[in-house]
Amino acid sequence: MGVVPLEEAMRLAAEKGVDLVEVSPDANPPVCRVMDYGKFQYEQQRKERKARKNQIKVEIKEIQLKPKTDEYHMGFKLRAARRWLELGMKVRVRVRFRGREITHSHLGRETLEEIKVLMSDIAIVEQMPNMEGRDMLMVLAPSASKK
Repeated sequence: MGVVPLEEAMRLAAEKGVDLVEVSPDANPPVCRVMDYGKFQYEQQRKERKARKNQIKVEIKEIQLKPKTDEYHMGFKLRAARRWLELGMKVRVRVRFRGREITHSHLGRETLEEIKVLMSDIAIVEQMPNMEGRDMLMVLAPSASKK
């Protein structure tokens, strides 16, 4: 419509039975639109709701090991981790040290490195092994080829 005096813009909005909404107050002169503001708010809420519904939530599963976990039992845990990675979930691998085991943290790091090698065909390491208190953590994410 171009530049219109305020009184005329309000009269046009009243004639059409809609609202005069200020879109950009910082502009010179301020920019306004003639629209049904209630309908506009409703449409915005619907867009936000649809965006939330389509949002992908990344689920993080966790397997817990100890430095003394043998290969047989580790096999069960790694099969579950492999299944979760194929479904697109992330997997946190936790090696928990109890008592004096903490003095041999290199055993936990070796375990995590072994897991990293075994899962390298399906996963990438998102977070390298690091100590958090008495736990050593590593996060695996599905590799791009499997997504």
